[in-house]
Amino acid sequence: MTLAKAKEIVSSTPVVVFSKTYCGFCTSVKKLLTQLGAAFKVIELNQESDGDDIQAALLEWTGQRTVPNVFIGGKHVGGCDSVTGLHQKGKLVNMLTEAGAIGNNSSQL
Repeated sequence: MTLAKAKEIVSSTPVVVFSKTYCGFCTSVKKLLTQLGAAFKVIELNQESDGDDIQAALLEWTGQRTVPNVFIGGKHVGGCDSVTGLHQKGKLVNMLTEAGAIGNNSSQL
């Protein structure tokens, strides 16, 4: 059930960051996406009643348990290093644009 919930969130939103409020790496990713003007949805797992279950479902689905766990255009991108690496290679803005997260509505969902 929780895996279905996670997949529904990812499929219905151009960019999703599964995060925890106290995670510095999560803060870095959210700050970068904000600076780029991307619309994105944040799921703070430590504030969700089923956050531990969602995190376990993400591990089952993606092989990644750590946060941030980022999806762009329905595809699993990875964590902070993956997102910043894409940005350093000049690929992140294109991915965000293709997903519809930049250029349409540049506010956080």
